[in-house]
Amino acid sequence: MSPLEIGIFGIGGLIFLIYIGLPIAISMLVVSFAGVAMIRNEAVATRMIGAVANDSLQEYLFAVVPLFVLMGLLVALSGVGKDTFDVFERMLKRLTAGLGIATVFANAVFASITGISIASATVFSRVAVPEMTRHGYTKKFATGVVAGSSVLGMLIPPSLLMIVYAVLAEESVGRMFLAGVGPGLLLSLLFTITIVLLAKTRSDFVFEATGDTVAFDDDLTMWAIVRKAIPIISLMLLVLGGLYGGFFNPTEAGAAGAFGALVIAILRKSLDRSTLWKLLVETGQITVSVLLLIMAATFFSRMLALSGVPRELAEFFLSSPIGPYGFLVIYLLLIILMGCLIDSISIMLIMLPIALPVANAAEFDLIWFGVLTVVAVEIGLLTPPFGLSVYTIKSAMDDPDLRVGMIFRGAFPFVIAMIVALIIIIMVPSIATWLARI
Repeated sequence: MSPLEIGIFGIGGLIFLIYIGLPIAISMLVVSFAGVAMIRNEAVATRMIGAVANDSLQEYLFAVVPLFVLMGLLVALSGVGKDTFDVFERMLKRLTAGLGIATVFANAVFASITGISIASATVFSRVAVPEMTRHGYTKKFATGVVAGSSVLGMLIPPSLLMIVYAVLAEESVGRMFLAGVGPGLLLSLLFTITIVLLAKTRSDFVFEATGDTVAFDDDLTMWAIVRKAIPIISLMLLVLGGLYGGFFNPTEAGAAGAFGALVIAILRKSLDRSTLWKLLVETGQITVSVLLLIMAATFFSRMLALSGVPRELAEFFLSSPIGPYGFLVIYLLLIILMGCLIDSISIMLIMLPIALPVANAAEFDLIWFGVLTVVAVEIGLLTPPFGLSVYTIKSAMDDPDLRVGMIFRGAFPFVIAMIVALIIIIMVPSIATWLARI
């Protein structure tokens, strides 16, 4: 077989191994090793896997992964998410569907200090959903709002997906973070418009027909609101202010944020020795799984480069009537379809080694391309049958009357909003690039 044929069979073999249930990182390592051994020999494959492990994991930048993961877990534990929701609830509760809008804005702010969508889904399913249902919102709408707005965690910086993309695309993490600000605000605005339109045109979707609601109380004083907002604002200033003010690089910003979140958790007495140990173990488990996937994806990328598959794909798309934007549409559709079955990071690690050389050859702005990739990947968190955010909410709620299908239906309007955002960013690339290119 020619190297090109080996590369094509390698992609097919990877899909087959994932389909039969082999872990994605192991599948990529097996396929990559076999591919390099067939193109060259086993000795080269053995040396290459060692070089990949060394090259892809020794970077100082990778320390940012456990630091931001730890910060997100500490913030979720310390009750900052509930305080964020309380602040926006007080500010927006008099608006039509105000609690839904408050959930979106609270998630946007919470996203700026966590970077993990699943953390947002877990926290707000326990905080926002009971409050919304208590005030007459349907469970379908309440859980849909939480599921939809939780995706902001991977778009608004700091973002774990942005870090992974920056590593694979060899782009600046700081610039990728900046690139997520505009699209994150756009998505928040579109979610708000979606909620208002639903409240005006489909009130039965948003509100219970019984009208049996609980009135709002005004016992939350202005001083209480300020006190609840201080930890959120402090962490945002520490992490984002330090990062964009030039005081920290991304790794140092992660360390400062983790330390700040630790201080808040200690001051609130929400952290004991056993809980801290559990958080550190969970942080280690998440970090190891992410870094193993990155190593496997790097090896897969090198195997594909040896086979010539990316070069042939670039020539096919750019010289055929499909063209660069035809490739972009096919790429985004594939990502959305894969999101129905596979988790976010795995999708990126499978697709980017194939797609990045084509995007480079098409002379796409790789920062803009990365933002489109993250938005498309995040749509998969809300689509069946996988829908990780949906299953996270179902698990966190522990409500036997809450069906998974109900959450998927509640989240569907927000999937439409995300597709609209994707189209707008394609048509107006400066939404994603203007801050990153300053």
